[in-house]
Order: sequence, then C-alpha cells, then structure tokens
Amino acid sequence: MKMNGMGKFGLVAVGLMATVALADNPISSYHYLADPGAAADDTYFYVITDSDDPAAYNANGYNIKALYGFRTKDMKNWTDFGIIYDARKVDGIGDIWASGIAVNPNDHRLYIVFPDGGGGGIGLIGADSIAGPWTNPVSGNKKLINNWGGGISDCDGIGWCFDPAIFFDDDGTGYFTFGGGSSDSRPANNNNNDIFNIYKLNKDMKGFDVSTKTHLKIGGPKAMEASYIHKYKGNYYLSYSTADLRIAYGMSKNPMGPYEYKGIFMGNPNIGGQNINANNNNHHGIAEFKGHWYVAYHDRRIANGYDGLEKIPADDGKANPAPAYHRSVSVDEFYYNGDGTMKELTFTKEGPKQIENFDPYDWYPALTSSKQKGIRSRSNWAPGKVAEHLLLPLSTKESWIRVSGVDFGTAATGFVVQAASTADGDKIEIHTGSATGTLAGTCALKNTGNKNTFAENKCEVEGLKGIVEQVFLVFKGSRDSTMAIKAWGFEGSGSTPPEPQKPYDGEAIKLPAKIEAENYDIPGTGRGGDVDSYSDSEGENQGDADFRTDEGVDIVAGGTGKAIGYTAAGEWLEYTVDVPADGEYAIKASASTGMENGASFCLLLDGKTLIGDTIKVEQTGEDWSVYKEFNGGNATLTKGTHVIRLLVTGDNVNVDWFSLGEVSSTISLHATEFRVASGKAYEVYNLAGKRIGTVDLLGTTVAESLKAAGFKQGVYMLKQKQGNKKFMATVAK
Repeated sequence: MKMNGMGKFGLVAVGLMATVALADNPISSYHYLADPGAAADDTYFYVITDSDDPAAYNANGYNIKALYGFRTKDMKNWTDFGIIYDARKVDGIGDIWASGIAVNPNDHRLYIVFPDGGGGGIGLIGADSIAGPWTNPVSGNKKLINNWGGGISDCDGIGWCFDPAIFFDDDGTGYFTFGGGSSDSRPANNNNNDIFNIYKLNKDMKGFDVSTKTHLKIGGPKAMEASYIHKYKGNYYLSYSTADLRIAYGMSKNPMGPYEYKGIFMGNPNIGGQNINANNNNHHGIAEFKGHWYVAYHDRRIANGYDGLEKIPADDGKANPAPAYHRSVSVDEFYYNGDGTMKELTFTKEGPKQIENFDPYDWYPALTSSKQKGIRSRSNWAPGKVAEHLLLPLSTKESWIRVSGVDFGTAATGFVVQAASTADGDKIEIHTGSATGTLAGTCALKNTGNKNTFAENKCEVEGLKGIVEQVFLVFKGSRDSTMAIKAWGFEGSGSTPPEPQKPYDGEAIKLPAKIEAENYDIPGTGRGGDVDSYSDSEGENQGDADFRTDEGVDIVAGGTGKAIGYTAAGEWLEYTVDVPADGEYAIKASASTGMENGASFCLLLDGKTLIGDTIKVEQTGEDWSVYKEFNGGNATLTKGTHVIRLLVTGDNVNVDWFSLGEVSSTISLHATEFRVASGKAYEVYNLAGKRIGTVDLLGTTVAESLKAAGFKQGVYMLKQKQGNKKFMATVAK
C-alpha cells in the first residue's frame, strides 16, 4: 500500500493536463547545464544551474564559470533567463560551481549561496527577481566563508569547501550549509559522516552568527558533497550526494540536527533499467510548489543521445562531447510516505504534470518553452545588469520551440515578436500539434542589418482558440545564425472559461443512495478550484482494476468489485449529489485496512464537515482484501444539489462504497477522546490546512477544550506549539 503524505489538506491542482508526444526532460536541450538548486514562491518555481558549456568536447575535468536561471508557473513551460551571474566578470571569485537558492519570507527576495572556485569559500548574493541583478548583501562585500581570508569565517577543516545550500524556516530564520570531500579532521565514512557545516544567517542577510556553527553529522553511506535541507510537515530533511553516486537523506526535528539516516532518495538516474547519467555524479534541489514537491537534478541524457535527443556539440563546436563533463538538468515530482519518509524518486522522460494553463497574452522572453530543437542561445551579461538573453535559431534545419497547454480563450488574433535579422526571408511560422502541423500564421522578420538591432514584427493568426495542447514557433531561413529572437507574445481576447467537474453518470446522484467510491465526479478543465474532482498524491492510477486509468486515483479490485486504494492522508474525491428533501440521512461505509490503527476518512458537504467525527477504520484483516461495514452516524442535509468530499484523514484505508440514506446505524465510530495531564498550547487548523486559532488543553477532553475555546462542530487538526505532537480531533453537536 502507498503511504504517501501531502503537504497540505484540501490541495487543488489546476489547469489542463495536456497529453504530450515528446518527452519534456531535460528542461533545456540546447546547452549543457548541471548542479541545480530549486526554490519556489506563490507564483513561480525556480531552478538555478551552473553550466558545462565552456567545456571542450574531450574535457577531462570541469570548467564551470556561470550560473543560469529558470522559472515556471506551470511546471511544463520554462523561461530561461540565461546567465544570471558570471564569475569571469566579478572581481574576487574564481569558478562558480553548484549553488543553492531560496526565497526569504522576511523580505520576499531570492538569495543564492555559491562556491568560490573549487573549494575556496562560499559567497552570498540576492535579487528581487531570478533575472537579477544579483548583488552581495554581506557587510564589507565579504564572502561568508573563505579558506584564504576575506570571509566572515573559514572552512573549519572541511576537505571541499563548496556545494552550499540555503534554507529558510517557517519563522523566517535562515540557514546555510556547505561541505564535501574528506579530511583527517572532517572524515567521510560509511555510517559516520562529518563533512558538512550549518550556520544561522542574520535576519538582515548581512552575515551570519559564527557561534551557531554546527557539524551536520549523519550516518548512512559515505558522503561526498551536496548537503541540502528542506522541511515537510514539521520534519527537517538533510539530503546529500554519496560517494557511490546516489542521493541519501536523514530526518530531524531540528534544522541543525542531529539527523537520523533514513535511506536513499535518488538512485543514479535511470529509466527502464537504462542509466541516463553515464553512471556519474549527481546533485539535487528540492522545493514545494502549489502543493506538489519537485526535485531538480542533473543527468547526461543529451550527451548520451538518450531517447533520440539531439547530441548538441560542445562549446568548442565539436560533436559527441564527453558525457561526464556535459550534463543536463531535469525535473520530476516526488512523494512522501505516510510516516514522513521520502519515497525513492522515479525518473521520467515526461517530467512533471502541467498544473496550470499557459497564458499566451503576456510578453515572454524568447526562450520560454516546454521543448526545443535546432536552437542555441546567447547571454550578454554585465555586473549590476539583467542579462540580455537571446534565442539563436539554426534555421536551415528543423528549428523550433514548443509551448504546451496554451489557453487562447475566444481566439488569438495576432502574434508579435521582437527580433533581429541579417538576412531577407527570415520568418517564424506558428503551427499547432507538431512542427509541421496546422499552420496558424507566418511572421516575416524585418532585416535589421545586424543581430544587435531589434524590430517589432507582427502578423495575423487564425484557428488559435480554446486550449491548444501544443503550439510550435518554427524558424525558417536560408542561412543559419541570421536571427536573434528577444521576446514574443500573442494578441487576443482572453482566457477560456473553466469547465467545471461533472457527475460521473451525467446526473447528480439522487439520495438516498449507495455511492461506489470509484464513481467520483469527472474532472473539468481550465483554471480554478471548481474543475478538479479529486486530489491524489501522485499522477498515475496505480490500481489493478483497469478502470479510469487516465486519471490519478488509485482504483483497486476488491469489495463489491472496485474500491479506492493506495490512499494517503490529505487525498480526496468529490461526488455531486441531489438531496430531495431536508432531513436526517444515515451514513454507512464499506472499507478495509491492513493497518492496526490510524486508517480513517471523513465526509464534507460543500466544504464543511458533514458529521462531527472522522470514520475510523479498524484493522479488517492482515491485508486489504477483507471489507467490513462501518456506520458514521446521521447527518442533517438540506434540499438541493451539493458536492460531497470524501477526505482521507489517516493513511492506508481502502473505501469500497459509502451510503447516505435510510440505513440503520448499529456501530458507533466516534473518535476516541483523551485527556491531557497539564496545560498545553496547540494551534488549530481546519481541513483546508488553514490555521484558525489556538487552544489550551487543560486536563479536559480535547472536544471539551475546543468547545470551550469557541470551536463549533467539525474536524480539526491540532499541532503542539512547543513540541512535535499533531493529531486529528472532532467536535460533535
């Protein structure tokens, strides 16, 4: 049984989940990138990388000079901002290798910690946007760490003073880590690794508290580099790259440790048993975005030509570069088990599911795409400025960029592109479906005389309306390298109204009725919270019932035929019902679990709790094949059409069916109450994951304490303010 958890209750995935024919990993197929870091805010998911582009085709070592920046709103279409920081043009630093990025909740700025050369120290830079400009906030323009002076502190005996990461806790406290290699004073050994340090940053970001220095010791396989910290449901996770080229991790209740080793989070990247990483090193960046968890990592799939990818030449123009030193950056979604441990990552060709439709009526940097072919790029970067990053088509070949899940609304009327051209006859064709699919329009580019002079070009388009799964901008010209594209966008009439979810059989279920759990509503399309009929913690139907296989709910064979299985707390399904008259409706359910305790679910009506208690499912057998009936009491319903949500509140419950109507209740399943011995302060959250108050548990039952504090009938999650205890509680009528 799956034991995945979710980041929040009541998560809503939005947007069209477009089916794509082309693999979308790596996120950039036109240059060599490596060592990603990841971060997110409410609007964007960010990835920073360094670059192998300066490395010769036959390189036998790393040649890394600059950081690149990417962002996305929908996890499918990425904007490449090119070089955002270049060590070759900044005094006082050498090469710039694997770096970390985070969003500071105090000032809402982005911060990057980067290594100075191959182990010389650690620097800090900040910016308001991923594009920059990036500046050093540290007092005196110092580095944070420096082996040879000029930093606030030294490397503390760590063998490799690099691979830093940065982390901000929920309360705004910032931390940074670094380390790698092995030395006599700071050894790396199996089950005894002492090669990472962590420090607490000052709130003003002008330095850090040297006295907070802590050794991040951890067991597990021998560590090599890449310490990284993230937080999920009150647990802190330290993940690192092992000497045998995997990513391991440990957990703690304190960001500064100690960390208990838990296992391997990422194997060496492979798909279907085929290694896509030249069996070489790896690096990772982890961040949560809109209720999903993602990891960015590098592989060697471009240099290996994996899955038909174009093996682009090295920076010196020579073909077939050495894979070890020509890496690619990919992104995949990952999941947690019910106990908070991390599920091992599954590497994919497709990359993450698109979570929001693409709005074509904005103005985009040219390298905004979900896939590319036959293009190159160039950055013009200078200190204190945002780089000009250009798309350079190889227009005599198959040359295009693709945008996925595009919402044209009523219709697009035109296309605008800012471009330079040094030849007559250069043009951009807009196609749908494929690079040779239906032609929607053609934009002829003005000959500007050189690639540093840009002009705005406009053309009419037709047939672009509603949600189009794939739009291709195809570059055509008689010679390569005569175009430079800076930005583009469409003109038109706005987005498509969302199509709401619908009852499974086309009509609302008329009560009283027994509702098969697998017959949840059909999902809608578009943006917004009224389009999804379910939320599942991973994107595939992992069940064995061969039913609704194109959706993410895990449907298994069992019970009266089919049931919902592989459940995790926070997942939910919705059902549209027709209540014929006001009245009391008895609730009954058929469910199973192989667990001794903890399996449970509850029902909500139009977002509010239907009954006061969760339905706790006691172990029905040693596996999930035995189903038993459970009564959930009575609920008061009002006449009309309503949406009922079945919300899983405890992992590992299989639900066959539930009924609302004239069913006699013989089994009481009210939540077990307990008393507390002394005063304890708890934060109270509703089932949407929103903090709604606090309560003191003062020797009475939890329900009595909640009632006394003014909380009405419902189901709540309580989280200890000074401690780690969390549990679900109910208030009955």
